[in-house]
Amino acid sequence: MIRFGGPIFGVKQDDPAAFARAHKEQGYRAAYCPGVKIGDKERIKAIRDAFEKEQVVIAEVGAWCNMLAADPATRKKNHQMICERLALADEIGALCCVDYLGSEVPGTNYGPHPDNFSAKGFDLCVQTVRSIIDAVKPTRAKFCLEMMQWCLPDSPEVCLDVLKAVDRKAFAVHLDPVNIVTSPRVYFNTANLLRRCFALLGEWITSCHAKDIIAREKGALHMDECRPGTGVFDYRTFLTELAKLPHHPPLMLEHLPNAQEYAKARDHITALAKELNVW
Repeated sequence: MIRFGGPIFGVKQDDPAAFARAHKEQGYRAAYCPGVKIGDKERIKAIRDAFEKEQVVIAEVGAWCNMLAADPATRKKNHQMICERLALADEIGALCCVDYLGSEVPGTNYGPHPDNFSAKGFDLCVQTVRSIIDAVKPTRAKFCLEMMQWCLPDSPEVCLDVLKAVDRKAFAVHLDPVNIVTSPRVYFNTANLLRRCFALLGEWITSCHAKDIIAREKGALHMDECRPGTGVFDYRTFLTELAKLPHHPPLMLEHLPNAQEYAKARDHITALAKELNVW
């Protein structure tokens, strides 16, 4: 069974019951966490109860900031925010809090730099993840790093290395495989990439993102994200492998410009999942 989800349009988040119900009406079984602050206990409970009633799982709480910001004050501020987001995920019943590692390159979120892939960079990644998990001590939610092109982890093999090095039960995998399509060889064989991801990381995969990718004919290698079904990404393999996992990690649409594009993506993946008998 695929637990599918995505953003909701036209329904205000200030009514948790209506917002949760709107997910079910869209055919979604998973949701992004609605806006709420960690100190708002009453709203957290209302959101948690509303989504439980509709049997819609809160897939993830996003942190989305540079964990390795070059400026010490910014890094400290980001660290505190990530801890608050992980604590929120744990309290609201979300499966995970997800972030990218980031980069020490000034003025960027995850800018390219050779140190990102050095032994020093690996150790910094491990220490940073441990510091967040050890500060929060979540009992239910996992903390996850997205695999990215320009920072660790940048492949399923490296992701497994990071998992083992961090060595915390609360550390898991958020799978956004389009992010690691970084060469023509991978681009033309995304099925192989996906099989490696699921073979190596399957038991730790907690949530996934759904998008697609298309190459452009330019002098330098250039690939863009696009709506699922309009690129080359092998969703037959993605859905088939995802459906094999007994813990049913959610698959969440992202990065589309409007409700109409999300509806097209939803309909495409839903139809394919039904065809594959994994809906």
